[in-house]
Amino acid sequence: MATSTPAAPTGGQPHPASAGPPTKGGAGGEAPRQTRRNLLHRLDLKAVPYGFIAPFFLIFGAFGLYPLLYTFWISLHRVELSSMDTMEWRGLANFTELLEDDRFWNALTNTFTIGVISTVPQLLMALGLAHLLNYHLRGSAFFRVAVLTPYATSIGAAALVFTMLFERDFGMINWGLGLLGIDNVDWEAQKWPAQLAISTIVIWRWTGYNALLYLASMQAIPKDLYEAAAIDGASRWQQFRTVTIPGISATIIFTIVLSTIGATQLFGEPLIFGQGPNGISGGADNQYQTLGLLLYEEGWKNYQMGRASAIAWAMFLILILVFVLQRVIARVTSRKS
Repeated sequence: MATSTPAAPTGGQPHPASAGPPTKGGAGGEAPRQTRRNLLHRLDLKAVPYGFIAPFFLIFGAFGLYPLLYTFWISLHRVELSSMDTMEWRGLANFTELLEDDRFWNALTNTFTIGVISTVPQLLMALGLAHLLNYHLRGSAFFRVAVLTPYATSIGAAALVFTMLFERDFGMINWGLGLLGIDNVDWEAQKWPAQLAISTIVIWRWTGYNALLYLASMQAIPKDLYEAAAIDGASRWQQFRTVTIPGISATIIFTIVLSTIGATQLFGEPLIFGQGPNGISGGADNQYQTLGLLLYEEGWKNYQMGRASAIAWAMFLILILVFVLQRVIARVTSRKS
């Protein structure tokens, strides 16, 4: 008698009874591994970029943000340099006394005047140099390096050389003025001559640096604009005024802000120009004392770190104000263009 075998299910699928439990490493083990891979992929996309920029924030927090906040904390106390661990709470008294101190307003005025005297000629000369270097001149690479040389020179060496040039009795500047029949000028003892001499040092050091910034911006202006202006009959001066200046307006604003920051922090030039104790006080009558010198005098000569910290924060707030003005000017300029 013949026995019949059970027919296989349609579609070639195995009979349920013959299917055993899933083996280890099969479909049941793939799901957890795929989940882990997806998790690692998401962490790679989201966490790794933060890991790359973490060193910057760590260094900035340790050497930038923490000193800034700690300086503000010190400015709210009476602290002497000889006993930094002893603090007497004063609140905003250091700031109010600073506003009532004639020396602070004198230093602020000197900082402003020296900044204007040094910044305006410096940027105008830098603009002219950049315009000349923008043309195809013989040895243009040499001149571009040469204008940057003063910036690479040590501030101490530059200030000492200019101090000798402006020396009252044997300086070359007074020797040249003597040839014109002008009596010797006591550059260090008088207010405006001293500020003019200090501004000369700043102009000499920073003109070439700003010229290269302007030159880089000028070379980014499309040549088609100059060709179109020339076709319209514009002269070189008209091209400079209507094409070059608008094309580098953002760079001009940037250099103004940069020069303002440098003028606010002016320290080395007047300190070395004073040649001794008068350098810290900005002359016998504080005629060229800047905010940087006043901060140094309060902190390291008078040992009043609380007042010095208040001056530092006043300088910081001035820079914040300059930054806000720069943003407003940039926005107004962009709307007009």
